[in-house]
Order: sequence, then structure tokens, then C-alpha cells
Amino acid sequence: MNLSKNTFGRWLLWSILALFALWFLLPMYVMLVTSFKDADQLRMGNLLSIPHNPTWQAWESAWGSACTGVDCKGLKPYFWNSIQMVVPAVLISTAIGSICGFVLTKWKFPGSNMIFAGMLFGVFMPMQVVLLPMSQVLGHLGLASSLWGLILVHIIAGIPTTTLFFRNYFVAIPDELVKAATLDGAHFLQIFWRIFLPISTPIIVVSLIWQFTNIWNDFLYGVVFSGADNKPVTVGLNNLANTTSAVKQYNVDMAAAIIAALPTLLVYIFAGRYFVRGLTAGAVKG
Repeated sequence: MNLSKNTFGRWLLWSILALFALWFLLPMYVMLVTSFKDADQLRMGNLLSIPHNPTWQAWESAWGSACTGVDCKGLKPYFWNSIQMVVPAVLISTAIGSICGFVLTKWKFPGSNMIFAGMLFGVFMPMQVVLLPMSQVLGHLGLASSLWGLILVHIIAGIPTTTLFFRNYFVAIPDELVKAATLDGAHFLQIFWRIFLPISTPIIVVSLIWQFTNIWNDFLYGVVFSGADNKPVTVGLNNLANTTSAVKQYNVDMAAAIIAALPTLLVYIFAGRYFVRGLTAGAVKG
């Protein structure tokens, strides 16, 4: 009797979770099937219907296969701008955050707690607060409306979060490990490079995924700090969706949205489990 109740409860739980999953994935299904429809099928008005004659025409228009240059209406130039922006910003912010987390955890100095508290404030600070001062700084540096200026903004914005990740991870590592390495003659960089970095793979993956997602999906910094020829894919998607035309091409908009979201989706599909493992690995202390 108890076995049957447990089985029923388990099936009920799985059924409820399946319903929530279907409800959550329904917009993605609508986007996907709409992107493969032509104009005639769109006029039929059934969002949930499967396309009768699937076509890649909307995807080609969204990507901009037939055009080149910054005036292209497709996402192709914006997509590559995001690639050029995301890769260095993610790697540099993660590297700096790892060193800062190591110093604030294992090489404490007078005022280190105050510095960490100030950096922690940067995690929760609204993005709009830094728009004007950051614009002035980029202007003084000669990086206004440039790709490297946008990269610098994302590096600075990501350092507080990556520092928090590595600090909470390193605090669980015994201090005796640093003392033993110091007695053996290892200096700061050797301890960090040969001891802490090899055992930091879980939190490195967390930082990379987190930074990649935030920077790729960012719109505010992209629209404010980028120039005409280096706008990221989120700005390109907004421009494409707001393009005025006689007939609204929802299939093109849906295909463009999927193209813009595809990198982050792939990252979480193939590395999502490592993201969860890395977060739980640093949750013992801190």
C-alpha cells in the first residue's frame, strides 16, 4: 500500500514538473516553428501549427547572407562584433577576478576586508549609475565608441562578480597549504599558478559561463558605449526587430532572436552541469 502511494506521488510530481516544463518551453517552440514558416503560413494566424513547407528563408534574411558591411540589415556583422568583444572580456575579467580572490583570501593585508566590501558593492550596483562617469573615462582614454572601450567596460563591470566567485571558493582551501608552500620557497605567483589554479577548474567554469552570458546578453552597455561599426548582437537584434516595413516579418524576427540566443543556449546545454557543480563546490564556506 505504501509502495503504491509512493509511486503515485512520484508520478504526480513528475507530471506537474512536466507541465511546468512544457509551459516554460512553449515560447521557444513558437519561435522555432514560426522561423521556418513563410509569409503565407504566417497570415493563417495559428502560432502553434507546424510549418507545412519548412524554409530557411527567414534564417537567411535574419543572418544577412546576401549583404555585407555595417549597413547590412542582418545579424552577421553584429554577431561577429559580439564574438570579438566577449572572448577577451570574459578571459581577462576571469583572470583578474581569480587573482583578486586569491589575494583577498590568502594574502590578507590591512584594509583588505574594506576593499572586498567595496568590490562586493559593485556586484549589486545598478548599471545605469556608471553610464555617465564611464563615458567620461572612455573619452579621456580615447576609447569612446570603440570595441576596446566596450571590452574595458565589461571587464571592469565583471571584476566584482568574478572576485566574489573565486574568493568564496578559495576561502574553503586550508591556509596551511599556503604556509607549507611558502616554507618550501614558493612565492606569490608560484603558489597561485601551481597550486590554486589547477584545483580551481569548477569555479573557473562558473566564472566563464557567468561572464559569457552576462556580456553576450547585455544591451545597455552595448547601445551606450559602442560605435556605428562595433555594435553587439543585442543591439543588432533590436534594430532588426524595430525595422519599419509594410508587412511585419515575424518569421525573420523569430529566427534572429534564436540566432542571438543560440550561443548562450549551447553554453548552458553543454556546460550547465559544470556550472551547478562549481557553484556548490564553493558553497561550503564564505
